[in-house]
Amino acid sequence: MLKPLVLCLGVAASLAAPARAEQLARTLFGAVDAPAGKTSEAIGFYSKGCASGMAELPETGPTWQAMRLSRNRNWGQPEMISFLQDLSRFAATLPGWQGLYIGDISQPRGGPMTSGHASHQIGLDADIWMLPPKSLRLSRSEREKISSISVRTEDQRNINRNWTAQHMELLKAAASDPRVDRVFVTAPAKIEMCKTARGNRDWLQKVRPIYGHNYHFHVRLKCPKGDRACETQKPTVAQLSKGGDGCDKTLEWWVTDYLKPQPAPKKPKKPAPVKKSAKTYTLADLPNQCRNLVIAR
Repeated sequence: MLKPLVLCLGVAASLAAPARAEQLARTLFGAVDAPAGKTSEAIGFYSKGCASGMAELPETGPTWQAMRLSRNRNWGQPEMISFLQDLSRFAATLPGWQGLYIGDISQPRGGPMTSGHASHQIGLDADIWMLPPKSLRLSRSEREKISSISVRTEDQRNINRNWTAQHMELLKAAASDPRVDRVFVTAPAKIEMCKTARGNRDWLQKVRPIYGHNYHFHVRLKCPKGDRACETQKPTVAQLSKGGDGCDKTLEWWVTDYLKPQPAPKKPKKPAPVKKSAKTYTLADLPNQCRNLVIAR
């Protein structure tokens, strides 16, 4: 890794050069290997922002391990780091689980990731592997090679044999936490939980189906109190589910109509403007505070 001072001087130089004024934000934020700012703050939206005062999830703890350390994405808002440690302690009480394997959280200063990962930009998103940890003593090398497991069949319609009652208890614990805004997971997993959940089902409202997310589930926290620059996600989960638990026809759509072959779109008379994304954002597309943050020493 580059030393922060040398690295920041390099970033600043690239911003100063007119020919590179539109350098991709993911390149700039991905090059920084240390946080900046004494006060933690989530700036902007989950998929379009940055973060100051980020905390590092220790690479290994009593009930967790951060995975893919070469990516340097085990940084988050203090609330996220505390949440992950709390959830890992709960996971360690489940049969067959020693804790959690934790994937991407965020980069040291947030921002778009070099891989173009859409969200995870303000330190309030985290990916948690579906693989029950059998060991929390994996080396750095082993953490690069090991893979998680899928809990969904290849046809994307059902859970497979990897799904267990412990997975449901883990997702329930995550969704029941008041710090959590929503939890994203593959649709077959939510369908199964809708079938088997007993007692209070309020927590199911926060569990949102989405494509992919069969090797991990994605936890998104609410904006921390006092972070005025943090943008709350809308619509809320209550609005999305119309006050219910989301176990309705809109959920079944993910394993029916969503999977049907779609007709080729008609060629428009005029090409539609290319929509910007995390892969193509420049600093001009992010909140103003992000420009100073990425070059801060």
